[in-house]
Amino acid sequence: MAEPIRIDIDDAELRALIDRLASAAAPGGLATPFAEIGEDLVDSTLRRFGTGTAPDGTPWAPNSPATFASWLSKRTGITRKDGRLNARGAALAASKRPLIGDSLALSTQIFYQVEPDGLTVGSSRIYAAMMHFGGTRAEYPHLWGDIPARPFLGISDADRVGIVEVLNRHLAGGVGA
Repeated sequence: MAEPIRIDIDDAELRALIDRLASAAAPGGLATPFAEIGEDLVDSTLRRFGTGTAPDGTPWAPNSPATFASWLSKRTGITRKDGRLNARGAALAASKRPLIGDSLALSTQIFYQVEPDGLTVGSSRIYAAMMHFGGTRAEYPHLWGDIPARPFLGISDADRVGIVEVLNRHLAGGVGA
């Protein structure tokens, strides 16, 4: 199994809310709000694959010609006799979105795990870090081309608002409310 990549969110207001909630809670009392936040973050991360945007709202880099060539080479019945794409091939190429592969594994398998000291959201796919951070063929010769960073993990502004709402609700109603 690959070593996990850790991205810590450094947010003083969130940290203060979590600390207040932890002070008011019995041991393990943060599990319920963290699970709720985890569910919300998984949902928002999965939606990013549909919009093709990073947590900060910037669009992901489009697929490269090398990606299209590799992806299309695995399909039959998509070219004309002259080698150009037929209507089916053109429709397939137009539908190919960044980070959405044939297995849909990365774009559908995002998980959360509540831990004693926080919450982890991520993917178990071995290539997830490469897709998130990017890499070059010079660094990783097995790649069909350079992979631009396409961040899909993280907290958007809307996620942050939701986290604050969850924490405040649990503070106001008692832990586990």
